[in-house]
Amino acid sequence: MPAPYRSPISAGVPHPGEGKRGEKGHIGYLLRQASGAFRLQMERALSEFGVTPPQFAVLTMLVAYPGISNADIARLSMLTPQTVSVIVANLERAELIERTPHQIHGRIQQISVTPDGKNLLARCKRRVDALEAGLIAGLSSEEEATVKRWLASVAVHGLGKG
Repeated sequence: MPAPYRSPISAGVPHPGEGKRGEKGHIGYLLRQASGAFRLQMERALSEFGVTPPQFAVLTMLVAYPGISNADIARLSMLTPQTVSVIVANLERAELIERTPHQIHGRIQQISVTPDGKNLLARCKRRVDALEAGLIAGLSSEEEATVKRWLASVAVHGLGKG
């Protein structure tokens, strides 16, 4: 595997993984740094398909939880309702999703992923799955479970209660 790109950086400022940007750093900063690095990798991996990470998240949630509302999509995808509205409109225009009236409550529009949308999502998911496999490469099953448990605990309980 080739060495990661190292951009020029001012003298004395450490690269990711070094100094305070490494094991000596603050956990919150390291989480944000890792999240940013993963998002950049996702953007690059999905760009071939013309899909952004937020679009991927919305498609994923629509397949995982059929019939959910825009508000639910926003919460699950960690996006604003306004952003979800724009994404849904763009996905609908691209014929990756469709809206149909609810069978009982006709004024309620249900969103579903079209066959083309499911096909695209499957191709994107293969790319993201490969990235995630890279994240846990070198971890034992127990270590992976510990990391997942800790991350989920931070999300559920907040800081200092995990």
